[in-house]
Amino acid sequence: MKKNILLDKLPQFTQNGLKLRTDFRESIKFELLMQDNKIKEKDKIMYALNLYYYDTTKIKDIKQAINDILWFYRCGKEIENKEDNENNEKEKTKQIYSYEFDDEYIYSSFLEYYGIDLNSIKYLHWWKFKALFNGLGEKTKIVEIMAYRSINISKIKDKEMRKHYKKMKQIYALPDMRSEEEKESDFAESLW
Repeated sequence: MKKNILLDKLPQFTQNGLKLRTDFRESIKFELLMQDNKIKEKDKIMYALNLYYYDTTKIKDIKQAINDILWFYRCGKEIENKEDNENNEKEKTKQIYSYEFDDEYIYSSFLEYYGIDLNSIKYLHWWKFKALFNGLGEKTKIVEIMAYRSINISKIKDKEMRKHYKKMKQIYALPDMRSEEEKESDFAESLW
């Protein structure tokens, strides 16, 4: 069920009536949890349930509980089916921000742009946080950094500009968080 942040009351419960933790901090922890390659997948499920649900003993259907978490995390939006590219391969989405490594940039951007101190604010619904994050102005540091990370250097004609953006991409590059298996798999795929 799609919710409109302008018209609808933001969810505090699942469709089954289970109360959720909706503060933005819980969803940031969830994203970091999902990116942690050192934690086993089945353990991630239990950690995620404990992050979001006040009382996990009331969960009757774990699969539905996980689907409810994912729905909430996506701010009620459906997963977009990205069209296959010309080679019939799914494009991998490049990560352009990290709550772990960009925490100071995100914090300072919210403070500068909205006057919101994310460290001392008592509560901010995840959906509101995401809307504010997506609406940050282009002159904020985190948006500037995300632009550097996302730019396709090969499309820049000017040699000096290409050199500048390449340098900025290197300066602000995120660490490679893939597991060794993922790196090997990606390397093997690049050969074919």
